[in-house]
Amino acid sequence: MKIAIDGPAGSGKSTIAKDIANRLGITYVDTGAMYRAITLKLLGKKESDFEKTLNNTKIEFIDEKIFLDGTDVSDKIRTNEISKNTSELSKNPLIRTHLVNLQKEIVKKESVVMEGRDIASVVIPDADYKFFLTATPEERARRRYLQFKEKNVDLTYEEVLKDLKVRDKNDMNREISPLTKSDDAILIDSTNLNYEQTISKILSYIR
Repeated sequence: MKIAIDGPAGSGKSTIAKDIANRLGITYVDTGAMYRAITLKLLGKKESDFEKTLNNTKIEFIDEKIFLDGTDVSDKIRTNEISKNTSELSKNPLIRTHLVNLQKEIVKKESVVMEGRDIASVVIPDADYKFFLTATPEERARRRYLQFKEKNVDLTYEEVLKDLKVRDKNDMNREISPLTKSDDAILIDSTNLNYEQTISKILSYIR
């Protein structure tokens, strides 16, 4: 079974996709974490070194954690610095092509719930189920702000909203694999839904 979940930053894709994968007993693939891990590896490197670095990079998912060259970087990739740089680096054609190819290889081997921004349109166009999960920018910023607050990240709601809108613009306007809802994807607007209602709505289509 192949399930694709796309959507903008802060829409809850990662948490919801992981939960759905657990309930269905299949593999969860966080493509955003893959881009974040690559960003961590490439920070401070010249673009001319990207190809060589990518070809010598290993990314693995083990027990719902992401490993970069054998090291667990699950926490390191969630900083605000990585978030900002990932949005920019993910527009790089070399990086996107490399990671899309890796993602396609994963899909060939097992049943997955894969989430990102171009999964239904590029990575798994033949997915059994396609969803586009979204919410208003204000609601997505509110949720992300509360997450940051729990982690004692010193950002205001206004700063979170501004950063999220910039990421939306970058994601929707990049040249390769822009964020878009594929014509055959089911729209799930969670603005007025709580977590369990969102999960139930998605599972109702699958079951």
